[in-house]
Amino acid sequence: MSYKFVKVEKEQKVLTVTINRPEVLNAMHAPFHLEMEQIWDDFSSDPNLWVGIITGSGVKAFSTGNDLKYTAGGGQGYKNKSGAGGLTTRLNLEKPIIAAINGYALGGGFEIALACDIIIASKNAIFALPEVRVGLIAGAGGIQRLIRQVGRASALEMIYTGRHVKADEALRLGIVAKVVEQKELLKCAKKLAKQIIAVSPSSVKATKKVINSMDRDARLEESLAFTKDVVSTLKNTDDFKEGVNAFVEKRKPVWKNC
Repeated sequence: MSYKFVKVEKEQKVLTVTINRPEVLNAMHAPFHLEMEQIWDDFSSDPNLWVGIITGSGVKAFSTGNDLKYTAGGGQGYKNKSGAGGLTTRLNLEKPIIAAINGYALGGGFEIALACDIIIASKNAIFALPEVRVGLIAGAGGIQRLIRQVGRASALEMIYTGRHVKADEALRLGIVAKVVEQKELLKCAKKLAKQIIAVSPSSVKATKKVINSMDRDARLEESLAFTKDVVSTLKNTDDFKEGVNAFVEKRKPVWKNC
């Protein structure tokens, strides 16, 4: 099956998914999220696919997050049940996914990576949850998952400021498992995927079941649902409108705190 905003490749038991909107640094909009939902639905149900890889096209960005120009032009947000990239609220997947980060992973792009099992980064990778700079919050699980990934203090410092974290710091913080040269990134991800498919698929599936149960014990699903309500309220504020417009107009926002 062909897609407009995504490329897919099947090799042995590995599915490689490439976000393919390089003209906007792989920024995401509603039609993209719908395609991704279908891809991961099919991946989940295909007994011949055991591991997934997700990366971005080009060398500049995995994804710079929400396509704010699309939003400013009246484009609606995604409403698919599985969340950003078809992954951020998909809490019952029993197959591992590797995120191969080839540049900027900002906002929703970073949140998709955090929803994966293992993150590998190129040396030029940069991570951030910059939503607070444009009147939003990291509403697709970034808050919850980053706190769990690196600990509360380091996560909140990133979340409250929206600052950029380079690959070497991301490695120290425990966000990524490995940092490699850009040209070696996909090769490294595929090597890891082959190592995973070489072990018992039943064991990997069982492990994922335990991980999923940990998410339920942590009430992640309830927290994500609550975040959705908070974001809906936030989008009615003047600061939200100002943040999006300032980004599109390439100027510094003037916040009103209302």
